[in-house]
Amino acid sequence: MSRYVFKLPDLGEGTVQAEIVGWRVKPGDVVAEDDVLVEVMTEKAAVEVPSPVSGRVVSTTGGPGDMVPVGAELIVLDTQGGAGEAAAAKPVAATAEQANNLRSAPTQAAAASRKAGVVAAAAPGNGAGLTHSTAARSGRVATSPAIRRRAHEAGIDLTQVSGSGPKGRIVRQDLDAYVARRSQLQPVQLKPADKPAAARPRSARGGTEEIKVIGLRRLIAQRMSDSKRNIPHFAYVEEIDVTELEALRRHLNGKLEPGAAALTYLPFLVLGLVRVLEAFPQCNALYDAERAVIVRHASVHVGVATQTAEGLKVPVVRDAQSRSLWDLAAEMRRVTEAARTNKATREELTGSTITITSLGKLGGIASTPIINAPEVAIIGVNRAYERPVVLDGAIAVRRMMNLSSSFDHRFVDGYDAAAMIQALKELLEHPAAIFIGA
Repeated sequence: MSRYVFKLPDLGEGTVQAEIVGWRVKPGDVVAEDDVLVEVMTEKAAVEVPSPVSGRVVSTTGGPGDMVPVGAELIVLDTQGGAGEAAAAKPVAATAEQANNLRSAPTQAAAASRKAGVVAAAAPGNGAGLTHSTAARSGRVATSPAIRRRAHEAGIDLTQVSGSGPKGRIVRQDLDAYVARRSQLQPVQLKPADKPAAARPRSARGGTEEIKVIGLRRLIAQRMSDSKRNIPHFAYVEEIDVTELEALRRHLNGKLEPGAAALTYLPFLVLGLVRVLEAFPQCNALYDAERAVIVRHASVHVGVATQTAEGLKVPVVRDAQSRSLWDLAAEMRRVTEAARTNKATREELTGSTITITSLGKLGGIASTPIINAPEVAIIGVNRAYERPVVLDGAIAVRRMMNLSSSFDHRFVDGYDAAAMIQALKELLEHPAAIFIGA
């Protein structure tokens, strides 16, 4: 047996340790070069760690929730036995050319990832798809044992899944996307067994469940706790009449080009925010606690709080001050969709200078959003609804919406925070002013 001890590589950006989120392999599995071995969580993002060699898994170190220092032993591989079994696993009917196509011949991007020892868990594929006909001719789909096992358990035919990895190799994101599409196309039909749980005896509700807080959920818990513990939040709620904004939004959406992103209130809000931050630069800033320095940014990089199946993520719309209304709408749709489908890169999930958060129709009347440290301000959007208001001495039905914002009171005075929101209110209530600079 030829033992290969693989240690946790340097994941970059000053990372000294990482948390194991989940193993993709177990002792006895045969892995090929570039197969994902384990998913880990750094302080920045989830990262998939690929195998630098082919072989059989002898042992793994640690389990979900365990912290592993950079340079510590992660997994031991037998590079002799695994290589032989990998060769034996090739279909007899495949020609040499087909076999070469099935092997994960790395692209330059994959080669660079191997050199670094990691692959961003959310990084999108290179777009090279494995066609169904190719998979059918070769008799075997190129993917990892973990993907095969998951597909088998879910009853998925991998020949129906298009691969975006090197040479059409199916990666985790491809299977996730296929499952999501299939669930949308096959709505669940209620059966007699699916009747409401209220019909069950009350005694069936007993028991407890312990869920280990790991991965993204641990990171969210840590950051939210740190923010509330260290930042004196100043909350400010203002009511805004968005009747004119709603009329403009509907008018523009009626002229949508095919494939264009429909307008919500958020692109208008971001445009207005860009305008007012010119007068309130202290709100478009980051606090460097180690140096006790406030870093003000000329560019506005807007974080968009996004709910995903894994938890809250904040993808970033960069250089909002340079984008048009339609460009903002398209970019917001792109980065939030990437976050929800686990395709957002590490760069797309970091670097915001101010954050907006909205729960849409679930937005309620008011909220107290938690600041996304090291930022110093967050703007919360509540639900818009029609209600009677007094306008020019008469009762009228208007569409009203609240903005609930939080500021770091160490660096943003209450007067300045209120003045900024009032300036933003003026623009949103008279949306033409956003575009004409009046």
